[in-house]
Amino acid sequence: MAITPLIGLMPPRVANSEGALFYPADSAERKEDRLERELVAKRICASCGVREECLEAALARHESYGIWGGLNEIERRGLLRA
Repeated sequence: MAITPLIGLMPPRVANSEGALFYPADSAERKEDRLERELVAKRICASCGVREECLEAALARHESYGIWGGLNEIERRGLLRA
């Protein structure tokens, strides 16, 4: 799998979104707040034209945090183990 550069990968809808949607605001984030934040970010990802490329890049880089390609870090780890 080729590593896709992430610069320029994000469509304007994502690039102009609040970054806090895709990354945890802080380590003390409540579970309910995290689930709600991730749901909003995943909805944005679901309609993104480069979702698959974003996910591939995140998997190749072993991104440890945030929503990439519509998946959080736990979901991405599950894909890598499969």
